[in-house]
Amino acid sequence: YIPTYVQVVVTSGSVLALTAAGLLFYFQCELIYPARFPEGSRVHVAKPSEYGMNYTEEILTTKDGIKIRAYICILPTDAVNRPTILFFHANAGNMGHRLPIAQKFFLQFKCNVVLISYRGYGLSEGTPNEKGLRIDAQTLLDFVLNHEVLKKTKLVAYGQSLGGAVSIDLVSRNEDKFSGMILENTFLSIPKVIPHVMPALRYLTFLCHQIWPSEKYIQQIAHTPILFLSGKRDELVPPFHMRTLHDLSITSEAKIFKEFVYGTHNDTCLQPEYFDVVYEFLKREVLLEDVTREWVTV
Repeated sequence: YIPTYVQVVVTSGSVLALTAAGLLFYFQCELIYPARFPEGSRVHVAKPSEYGMNYTEEILTTKDGIKIRAYICILPTDAVNRPTILFFHANAGNMGHRLPIAQKFFLQFKCNVVLISYRGYGLSEGTPNEKGLRIDAQTLLDFVLNHEVLKKTKLVAYGQSLGGAVSIDLVSRNEDKFSGMILENTFLSIPKVIPHVMPALRYLTFLCHQIWPSEKYIQQIAHTPILFLSGKRDELVPPFHMRTLHDLSITSEAKIFKEFVYGTHNDTCLQPEYFDVVYEFLKREVLLEDVTREWVTV
């Protein structure tokens, strides 16, 4: 015999669990890819010209027929001898929100910069999902590799948070095309980060169909220099994810881990020395030049 109140509790708990499971499975992409946040992100996309950068806006068609938007920022002089940064943004906003960082690369570090708004982000068509974003990243790389100027440059993937997973995936499939990779506050995999971002769903991660298994793909990158930039106070992705990715890396080239004591998930790039570290990595590991800091300011 089971008392009625126990039956009610068990039934209620089961309903809640099933509801949570349904939300995670059917609305997973909406949870992981909040492309409409912040408000207006699907309508308004800042232009590089607002940040003093030369650019063209390209509409790239992916192999599955989706049209995505890209900014192509090429230095007016000596572009072929400077690195090209393939910039992959985090899971909210669009490429326009990342232009202050792109400006650093372009104006201060003298790098060419290319950015995309993933499918379903900014003014790009489509709906975001793991398979689609992988295609989008490959589409951008293919454009670069067929560009008259950019195909002659050294390529560096730069990814923040979700963009780090996009970068790891892309470089693992095209390692011979890259001279470096920079990762900021990214994760081991979606199932392993969900318990920290959404604790209520921690027992339902087996329902994840968006995986982004960076912990697997980082071990397929054998000879690319990698810079790991980790905010010690990251409140979304536990810092041990970045440390573990660093430790799992098998690259025979430099793998550099830099921790920023006061860096949170979204402001690590604002921490003192952040861009100094990036500059040193580009000079020493990508361009293979001696490092001087005379024009690096944060």
